[in-house]
Amino acid sequence: MLPLSLLKTAQGHPMLVELKSGETYNGHLVACDTWMNIHLREVICTSKDGDRFWRMAQCYVRGNTIKYIRVPDEVIDKVQEETFKKEEKRPMVRGRGSGRGRGGGEDGGGGRGGRGGRGGRGGGRS
Repeated sequence: MLPLSLLKTAQGHPMLVELKSGETYNGHLVACDTWMNIHLREVICTSKDGDRFWRMAQCYVRGNTIKYIRVPDEVIDKVQEETFKKEEKRPMVRGRGSGRGRGGGEDGGGGRGGRGGRGGRGGGRS
């Protein structure tokens, strides 16, 4: 399971975000992007030592400040079900080609004679 697919599925669900600084943010996930920046609503922020609290209507957390994220188990189960359904729908198709990379002829160079590689002055000349 990929972290971003987990966050996309967790939209609308409550979550806890702990920052590298030690502050925690409890709220409902509104949105996230590919850098794991997070937008939360109905947020309660707790200080590092745990003795101060702030209530905010919404907040934005930059992804590189996040230490960890806690999401409900129901979200994790939902992601696992979705990935299982995708795997079932995907037909079993073999890849095309012989699996030998570019060219793949008997000379190993894709029909380039004895030169090999890209350009250069390989052994094809006398």
